[in-house]
Amino acid sequence: MNLMKPLAAVVAGTFLSACATNVESIRTADSVNGTEFTRALTDEYRALALFEADEMYDWPNAEHFAKKGLRAAQGEAVRPDEVEDRVLPEEMQSEFNEARSTLVALLDDNARREMPNQAARAQGRFDCWMEQQEEGHQPSHIAACRNEFYALMAEIEQGMAPEPEPEPEPEPAPEPEPEPAAPESTTAFFAFDDATVTEEAMAELRQVARTAQERPDAMISVTGHTDTVGPEEYNLQLSLRRAENARDALVDLGVSEERISIAGRGQAEPAVPTGDEVREQANRRVEVLVQ
Repeated sequence: MNLMKPLAAVVAGTFLSACATNVESIRTADSVNGTEFTRALTDEYRALALFEADEMYDWPNAEHFAKKGLRAAQGEAVRPDEVEDRVLPEEMQSEFNEARSTLVALLDDNARREMPNQAARAQGRFDCWMEQQEEGHQPSHIAACRNEFYALMAEIEQGMAPEPEPEPEPEPAPEPEPEPAAPESTTAFFAFDDATVTEEAMAELRQVARTAQERPDAMISVTGHTDTVGPEEYNLQLSLRRAENARDALVDLGVSEERISIAGRGQAEPAVPTGDEVREQANRRVEVLVQ
C-alpha cells in the first residue's frame, strides 16, 4: 500500500485550508487603527488576494497577498515585494529593481502621508506587475499592472515635487545717470582795434551769467580773437584783452572768477577766413563756452 498519496492529500488539504482562512479573513478585514495609507493598502491587497483566489484559483499568490493585506489592516506599512523573491526574466531584472527603488524612495519621502491613496495603489500595482510577470502567460494583465504603476508614479512624483522657488523680484532699474548738459556757446563781437565790451556784447554775457547760475558746476572758457589787420603779436595781445574784459563783465554779473578761464588766439583762428590786413567784423570776437 502506498502511504505517500494519502499524506500528500492531507498536506495539500491543510495548505488550502490555511489559505482559505487567510483569504476569508481579508475579505472582511477592517483597518480601523492604521493610517490612511495602511487602510488604502489593505484594500489593494484585499483586491489582489480575492482576484487570485476567486478568478485565477492561484492559491499561493492569494495567500501571499492576503497575508500582506492582514498585516496592513493591523496598521503596518507593509513594504513592496522584493524583486529577488520572484522568478523574473533576467532581461527585466534591472527595470524591476529600478522601479522598486524609485517607489520605496517616494514612500519613504512622505508619499505615504502626503499622497496615501496613490502611494498604496502604486505599491499594489508594482506587486501585481511582478506577480503577473512571473506567471508570464497573460500579457494584457502584465501590461495593465505595469502601465498603471508608471502612471501612478508619475502622478506621485509630480505631486511630491517641491514648489518652485518664486522668481526673485527684479532689481529696480537704476536711475539713469543724468545726461551731462550740452555745452552752450555765445559769441560777443567787438569794434575794430578795440577791447571794450559793447552793449550788444553785454547782452550776450548776461545770458551767459544766467546760464552759469542755472548750472553751478559748469566751467566757463572765454577766448578772444581778432581780424587780420595789424601785426600778429599786437593782435594776440588785443585778443587777450578782449577775453579779460569779457571775464571781468561776467564777474560783475555774479559769476565766480574761479570758474572762468581765458585765452587769446589773435588772428590765428578766424571765424571767416580772409587774406592779410582785412577788416572782418565776424573775426573781432570773444567766444564764451559754458560746459
